[in-house]
Amino acid sequence: MDQTKYIRDLFVNEDDVLASIGSRLTSLGMPLISVPSEVGKWLTMMVRMTGAKKILEVGTLAGYSTICLVRGLNKDGHCTTIELKEEHAKLARYHFEEAGLQDCVTTLVGDASLQLAKLIQEEKKFDFIFLDADKVNYPTYLEQVIQLSLPGTVIVMDNLLLGGRVLDGEDQHPAPIAVRKVTKMLASHSHLESMLLPVGDGLGVAIVQ
Repeated sequence: MDQTKYIRDLFVNEDDVLASIGSRLTSLGMPLISVPSEVGKWLTMMVRMTGAKKILEVGTLAGYSTICLVRGLNKDGHCTTIELKEEHAKLARYHFEEAGLQDCVTTLVGDASLQLAKLIQEEKKFDFIFLDADKVNYPTYLEQVIQLSLPGTVIVMDNLLLGGRVLDGEDQHPAPIAVRKVTKMLASHSHLESMLLPVGDGLGVAIVQ
């Protein structure tokens, strides 16, 4: 038994909604890139521990991580999630309804950078932010979500190990280049206190100063 299975068997108990998402993605020919179940459980706990009330998520897909995030909220909390493709957003809304969380989530469809720019213009602020979208634009997204943060806002970024590709200096494809860049930004940014956790595919966690 590997350590991931050991952790999942002990600590993770997916309900029917979450457990069905992977097979539904497969049947529809959509990518199987939802967060792993142990990361979903961790997200729920982090939201609950921080007492967050306003969540921003960049990258919805079928809504797995969104559901996990929202389940950590108090009754008056709300999540705004951004998804590039309408077909993914439609599937996510279906899962939100299945989970009874449709009133807790606002889904914005379109280019993430443009949607974030609109939120900045509207002077929106969030106290918990989860980034799990296209990796090439991670550095841009990080700079944008910092503008949407308050002191104490928690920013979480997924896939910062990129399956180990970031450790291979000879891998000069755009995705690992961008992930290395954003990881260095997290480590050195004057307005962030950060750490990279070896959970899932690498979770960057930062507190906005």
